[in-house]
Amino acid sequence: MLSLSDLALNKSVAAATQNQAFNALLFLYDKVLGLPLDGKIQAIRSKKKVKIPTVLSRYEVQRFFTFIDGTHALMAKLLYGSGLRPPACKRY
Repeated sequence: MLSLSDLALNKSVAAATQNQAFNALLFLYDKVLGLPLDGKIQAIRSKKKVKIPTVLSRYEVQRFFTFIDGTHALMAKLLYGSGLRPPACKRY
């Protein structure tokens, strides 16, 4: 039988997965079984992974802009300069 700590230590699940399992147990005991949980549930919690965004250097951006021209260059420069995502600049 798996415990909440096993999820974090042995199964390497995401923090959100462990939190979902934790909340499911709380719901089961409180709403379904009607049993109070005496004390805290002692479990080792998963660490949320930090995602570092991938960014281009100034040189890479300048080089990219040398390879495009016309409408595509205008669209790319507007998106880059304003920080918008590509779906915000549709070509009609």
